[in-house]
Amino acid sequence: MAKGAAKVRIAAGTKPAVSPLAPKSFAKLPPLAGVRLATGEAGVRYAGRTDVLMVTLAPGTQAAGVFTKSKTASAPVDWCKAQLKSGTARALVVNSGNANAFTGKAGLAGAQAVAQAAAGVLGCRSGEVMLASTGVIGEPLPSERITRILGTLAESGSASHWRAAAEAIMTTDTYPKMATASAEIDGRKVTINGIAKGSGMIAPDMATMLAFVFTDANLPAAVLQELLSAGVKGSFNAITVDSDTSTSDTLILFATGKGASHPVIAKANDRRLADFTRKLDAVLLDLALQVVRDGEGAQKLIRIDVAGAESDDAAKRIALSIANSPLVKTAIAGNDANWGRVVMAVGKAGEKADRDRLKISFGNQLVAENGERAAKYNEAAATKAVSGREVQIAVDLGFGKGAARVWTCDLTHGYIDINGSYRS
Repeated sequence: MAKGAAKVRIAAGTKPAVSPLAPKSFAKLPPLAGVRLATGEAGVRYAGRTDVLMVTLAPGTQAAGVFTKSKTASAPVDWCKAQLKSGTARALVVNSGNANAFTGKAGLAGAQAVAQAAAGVLGCRSGEVMLASTGVIGEPLPSERITRILGTLAESGSASHWRAAAEAIMTTDTYPKMATASAEIDGRKVTINGIAKGSGMIAPDMATMLAFVFTDANLPAAVLQELLSAGVKGSFNAITVDSDTSTSDTLILFATGKGASHPVIAKANDRRLADFTRKLDAVLLDLALQVVRDGEGAQKLIRIDVAGAESDDAAKRIALSIANSPLVKTAIAGNDANWGRVVMAVGKAGEKADRDRLKISFGNQLVAENGERAAKYNEAAATKAVSGREVQIAVDLGFGKGAARVWTCDLTHGYIDINGSYRS
């Protein structure tokens, strides 16, 4: 994509070319009891595109969330963190095009206006309306453009508008991100549906860019919170595109309790939740990997496995050091089996490492061991291992039991094209 073309795309709001790493087919999410979705065009930033999502939730819906740890969090993040203390929700309103971040007192006022308007339409408390915004930072939110269409959205909600919902929250995304799963709780079937958005400014320090997961299971907020906090560790907190943590990262899990009846479960470690927990984790990972596959300008998905570290946390930090290295990411982009850059990334991580115990592999090709290039190193085989759409890098520190897995993407000129003209 030429730089000028990227600028035109962003300025006009037209659709970019779909990432070559996109799923071959999109998940078809079934209706979920207690959830109605509607989307509309408010003109928050661009004309001629849906940019507001309103989800109406059944009375009694329980909710839990995880949010960015950024010290410059957006107004919607602050709002949700405060309101979720009650554990209940009746609606979710999301806008794209404007992040409502670093907008001062006006930002909070705008968030409150949207929540109050939605509450007025639905006849609930404003504190039961969850909010999220994504887009440009530092621009005042034109909240009145959003509030004036909420009545219409509330009336037009449908249980089947999942794809439209996923598309409405996109910014530089090239495709909608959706996932679904069926699970059993004490022999009763329940459904889990999720949507997400994210493409750049991806290095979650909590969960993801924006992601919303819904289930018709009957689970209390405390249980949802424990399951969600654990589930993001191996999914949204194990991905990175560009090492930048967003001001707006939000992941909220809603449980309407309107599905098949099952016994009330009060603890997250209840064995009757085993299948539900596995399926929830699978949905979270599915959505997280879709985000990485849609990394701005990405041409390759890279999986990094680190073993033999001093601890799991140490392994995670080493894996992220590799995943966030521009030199590693550009080498992979250029089909260059430059394992020396992986050595560099391991060394700079600040964790315990021993040069002479370190092993590095690209795919099934061992490229470094015993403090030097592998004895049977094959340049052609190593190059082939980093030349496909999916690349695997494995590192073994050789002295501990700590292990971690993270995912990232390559770094191409497309990333510069998109971000160099993002506000234009």
